[in-house]
Amino acid sequence: MLGTKKTPNRYGRRVTRIEPPSLEEAIAAAQGLTDNLDWQVEIASQLMGMAEDEVRPVAQKLAAQPRQLERSALADRILDRREGAKVIVVERRRPRLAAR
Repeated sequence: MLGTKKTPNRYGRRVTRIEPPSLEEAIAAAQGLTDNLDWQVEIASQLMGMAEDEVRPVAQKLAAQPRQLERSALADRILDRREGAKVIVVERRRPRLAAR
């Protein structure tokens, strides 16, 4: 079941759709954190709120598949230049708060 969150803003009401992650997404997140299969099962089960016995078969199936590294088109454009690899830094800008 998808949840929605309605918040007012100056243009009207904004609806934010809240989707829980799928089991495969939770296992992929756990694989990014650790290489130990038992810990992956524990992390994914806690993320999904499921029993470890339900998560283990899916985690073993996904662990048996070789991981494919995905490269974005932006990374290809940056690395294919003859100038060499460039460093990209992404920073979050905080909104300015007016003193009252």
